[in-house]
Amino acid sequence: MNIGEASKATGISVKMLRYYEEIGLVRPALRAYSGYRVYSEKNIAMLRFVRRARDLGFQVKQIASLLDLWQDGSRASADVKALALDHVRELEQRRRELDEMIGTLQHLALHCHGDSRPDCPILTGLSTEDEATPKPGRKKAPRRSFAVAG
Repeated sequence: MNIGEASKATGISVKMLRYYEEIGLVRPALRAYSGYRVYSEKNIAMLRFVRRARDLGFQVKQIASLLDLWQDGSRASADVKALALDHVRELEQRRRELDEMIGTLQHLALHCHGDSRPDCPILTGLSTEDEATPKPGRKKAPRRSFAVAG
């Protein structure tokens, strides 16, 4: 299979196929005498694995670890499970952050009249630091009081 056919078979763009080879995520495809990449069924299976892992939100570094485990016949399934559960925790954190963003935007939109007036709570909310609204990915820092020694 050439690179275009491999792209169609895996759902990975030609640009990404080249990128994955360039960064060493996947082994470069063999080259024909003409210099064109030639993808084997083994290459295609590996690329489909990468595509499915990307679809599940794994980062490139995590995919590299998964590929190593996939190719290691003596792997412990506990290692694979640990990696997957770590990713679940990351996804759950992202979901909490997205829920916070959605809530903030819904609150701002609810208070916007959406008419011809120039005042807009959405723009005001975006332009000010709102201490009551925690920022996604950050916990609200507790207020500290400092005593000044005299």
